Amino acid sequence: MNTLTPREIVRELDRYIIGQDAAKRAVAVALRNRYRRAMLPDDIREEVTPKNILMMGPTGVGKTEIARRLARLVDAPFVKVEATKFTEVGYVGRDVDSIIRDLLEASIRMVKEQHAERVKGQALQSAEDRLVDLIVKPVKKSNPIDILLGNKPKEPDATQEEKQNTRMRRDEVRRALQAGEMEHALVEVEVEESTPRSEIPGTDMNMNDMLGSILPKKTKLRKVEVTEARRILAAEEEQNMIDMDSVYSEAIKKAEQDGIVFLDEIDKVAGKSQGHGPDVSREGVQRDILPIVEGSTVPTKYGPVKTDHVLFIAAGAFHVSKVSDLIPELQGRFPVRVSLKPLTKEDYRRILIQPENALIRQYQALLKVDNVNLIFDESALDAIAEHAWRANESSENIGARRLHTVLEAILNDIAFNAGGGDAADVDVNVDANYVKNQLTDDYKEQDLHRYIL
Repeated sequence: MNTLTPREIVRELDRYIIGQDAAKRAVAVALRNRYRRAMLPDDIREEVTPKNILMMGPTGVGKTEIARRLARLVDAPFVKVEATKFTEVGYVGRDVDSIIRDLLEASIRMVKEQHAERVKGQALQSAEDRLVDLIVKPVKKSNPIDILLGNKPKEPDATQEEKQNTRMRRDEVRRALQAGEMEHALVEVEVEESTPRSEIPGTDMNMNDMLGSILPKKTKLRKVEVTEARRILAAEEEQNMIDMDSVYSEAIKKAEQDGIVFLDEIDKVAGKSQGHGPDVSREGVQRDILPIVEGSTVPTKYGPVKTDHVLFIAAGAFHVSKVSDLIPELQGRFPVRVSLKPLTKEDYRRILIQPENALIRQYQALLKVDNVNLIFDESALDAIAEHAWRANESSENIGARRLHTVLEAILNDIAFNAGGGDAADVDVNVDANYVKNQLTDDYKEQDLHRYIL
């Protein structure tokens, strides 16, 4: 269990998300409460339920990013779903139980990666042994009928001299592999053919999994370089060394105790149903979501998953509907409510340069590949922030995503003309005049808005 204090969690979130201090404090406290709950005696621990959070704010202000960064911070299983994807039982669409099945799949991937890391060294050694065998004695394609009947073709016994030559050859190949002298040599590897998943609607059962124990696995020979063959064989060895039953049980526990579900667009299923048309299943979706949020047991093909201690973070713009339009039972399951503020000009400017994954740094790194040194002066940053803010105020407010649109328009010519052969390093300075010239059409459109009554 992660032992970060709420103040430390907020500091970590500040590295990637600008502003929204109230929302950061709320999720930090919710996360710390998990650690506090884990320290409680057994008799009271089960009684302490997570305090689910409801975020209210316009799109593009950081709701999803806060939840995603929070999950990464504590290495917790995380799934983001849109409430609008679900429809009431009896209508065509996804059932809400798939939220928990998706969460468990994310948990399984996470736990499996941890187990694979533990056996990585041993798997690489086994893969190297198999690689030596493939080079010294190439694999032959097996007959499917022999595989089905369990027949193995007998090979003549090797003489003592042949065994000695084989050992010497194996030692030579192993030395060459360890020295990196055969990385581009071609070898034939027998790999399992991937078949498309055909799931039974409304469940997480797979027809291929059901028939897998009856039918033999289809394989094919692939001719690949030693580098790729080593990766394929290492992955197979890792799979063989991992105890999947242990992975499944650990993943279920991790999903139950540490799982975070982000329910986006919750406001789109709010509002009273009119009894016809697309609104007919709105309240039904809320009632279907309610048992999962309250705490229930969802059956999956890996085992039952309890949702009593999963942390649910719901979010919505609520610019048409209100929180009070949700059914009272669902409202009561989100006791912590925070409002996220619309972004200001200063926020847009900080988003451009301040976070560790700042947009300006991303574009500078991209164009550096083509030997273009992109330099933004202060006036350019002010102009970009000003334009993004004005565009959001005068048309649809899409928040920080507007910066992507603005930067793409500004850097379109530079990105198009960059690259080609052994071009020398070139410095490109972007200032306010350049920004305004590239956004001329947008500025003209903005100037016309004042004349519209």
